[in-house]
Amino acid sequence: RGGWPERATAEHFASYASVVAERLGDRVQHWATLNEPLCSAWIGHLEGKMAPGWTDLTAAVRASYHLLLGHGMAMRAIRDAAPGAQVGIVNNLSTIHAATDRDEDLAAARRMDGHTNRWWLDPIHGRGFPEDMREVYGVELPERSGDMELIGAELDWLGLNYYFPQTVADDPAGPAPHVRTVRRVGVPRTGMDWEIDAGGIEDLLLRLTEEYGPRRLYVTENGSSFPDVVRPDGTIDDPERQEYLTAHLAACASAARRGAPLAGYFAWSLLDNFEWAYGYDKRFGLVHVDYATQVRTVKGSGRHYADIIRRARKSERKAA
Repeated sequence: RGGWPERATAEHFASYASVVAERLGDRVQHWATLNEPLCSAWIGHLEGKMAPGWTDLTAAVRASYHLLLGHGMAMRAIRDAAPGAQVGIVNNLSTIHAATDRDEDLAAARRMDGHTNRWWLDPIHGRGFPEDMREVYGVELPERSGDMELIGAELDWLGLNYYFPQTVADDPAGPAPHVRTVRRVGVPRTGMDWEIDAGGIEDLLLRLTEEYGPRRLYVTENGSSFPDVVRPDGTIDDPERQEYLTAHLAACASAARRGAPLAGYFAWSLLDNFEWAYGYDKRFGLVHVDYATQVRTVKGSGRHYADIIRRARKSERKAA
């Protein structure tokens, strides 16, 4: 009936959340209303690369609004159905860099930050949608009385999905937010062709802490895709993924030492899986899946991650 550009979808989503929370609330305490609403709104409705495959700015902005409204409505519904539930939302965020020191590129980086980060963070922290981005989009929001209070209700926790930074330059002829991505030369990349920058996750955790003051933070997704090679003996060694994991965990630990209320980290992903529009082509798992036979094999990164956890627990026991 129109999907996320329609307000009724947010209302139906809240009803769904209520039913699920009523059924599972006696066992499930931690709830995420939405995962990566940016993908649904921008990549699905503006860029056309994900479902529903539209390239309609007005529909994309309306979808973004109703996604966050659905989050707010669902958060209230979950808390009503399951008192004591810990409710949050998960956003995929990026550090944004200007390609040059030109004023135009610096302004482009500010717009991209608004598009990727602030549009999704400001409203859920009671600040409303950023005025500068409203001007960039030029689309009237379908706001009704009481919506901002729902969207901005206090979170119990905030989830961060982090994969890569973005470097952008001004592009007045391009679609909103009128930027183009610049590919930096000589920078290591994953099998998704995403730039690797472990420092970005620390920067974001500290930024969220300083600018938004969340009660708790979780890194709800962080990982890397690389082309895995299965050896004749059936083992899979993936040193690039191990290095990625180690560096990003170290950056998270640094952020926690510097004051970020980091309560947990989740690697993406336990298993190789279906990856949005990429299908089964990209492998993020710590465990390899042979899709023909469904045989699971722990990769070197999975064993490495287990070792990190064992060492951490050992250190905790000693400290206690």
